[in-house]
Amino acid sequence: MFVKAVSAISPQKTHNLDFEKGDFQVHEGLKFNAFEPHYLDFIPAGLLRRMGKAVRMGIGASMSLIKDYPKFDGIILSTANGGLEDCVKFLNQIVDYQEGVLTPTNFVQSTPNAVAGQLALMTKTNQYNNTHVNGSLAFENALVDAQMVMESHDSNTIILLGAVEEISDYQFNIDQLSHRFKTEHLTNYTLFDSKSPGSICGEGATMFVLSSEPKNARAEIVDVAQITYPTKDSLSIVVDAFLQKNKLTNSDIDVLITGKNGDSRTDHWYDFVKYNSFSQADEIHFKHFVGEYRTASAFGVYLAVQILSEKISQATIKISKKPKFVLVYNHFDGIRHGFVLLKSVLI
Repeated sequence: MFVKAVSAISPQKTHNLDFEKGDFQVHEGLKFNAFEPHYLDFIPAGLLRRMGKAVRMGIGASMSLIKDYPKFDGIILSTANGGLEDCVKFLNQIVDYQEGVLTPTNFVQSTPNAVAGQLALMTKTNQYNNTHVNGSLAFENALVDAQMVMESHDSNTIILLGAVEEISDYQFNIDQLSHRFKTEHLTNYTLFDSKSPGSICGEGATMFVLSSEPKNARAEIVDVAQITYPTKDSLSIVVDAFLQKNKLTNSDIDVLITGKNGDSRTDHWYDFVKYNSFSQADEIHFKHFVGEYRTASAFGVYLAVQILSEKISQATIKISKKPKFVLVYNHFDGIRHGFVLLKSVLI
């Protein structure tokens, strides 16, 4: 699969590419909230006022791509929680109004497939439409789905693929009670030095235009691998098999992008993969940019595409050489692990 275009709304100013130019936004606290663009520039007010935050970010991140690619052969999105804030509002209405006359907007906007459905209506795409809600492997499963869709078509296939996650007060409180987030207030700069359990909550929407044709591509997504509840031995086996499948060796990976998040309980997985398999590769982290959320790996792939297509400044990302292969490795809670292999089309 070839990446033709990318767009992101995130806790960094990626919506206008200031982040790529070296503008690093410092966040402090337990939540890294997304910088959202002025949506009225491209979303009608009548539609915008009915959109929950997750839908708003998903549509907003897609609109710049739709200008150049107005027609798609499929829309594939991924999310762990969908518009959870609107979902809880709707459930509360059921209680408050005793199942009487309810406002339908919160229900419609709360379903995980609300973003994909809205995009289909806006682009008049009546073809393949799917939303993956596989928790923290939702984005990796969406990539596998896109691969299968392209393999089933003989002609050039254009797919809009992405991931959306919002910070919901309800989900944040649940995750906080589960000790997924830190208790002390940190900044992006001190996240990796904290040596304490938990990370920082993040959110965002990341969108990709994928094609089966290489013309004018920015990068190639070569393959995807996943494993759940691994041991370190089984994780090594998966990494080796993944490389062998794609006829690569460990030394072929130039850049390793990891989802290290400052959690003292689980960051050892990233250190293990780095030093056991890719000690020669440049290592880059991305969660101090956007925080931790279940589909954050999509931002890691976004970052890989920007690096491979030379669209990001050395002030933002420092690497020792022009890379040919980039591997994105992310896990959530040390339980669900995903790998995405990308290749340069410039070399």
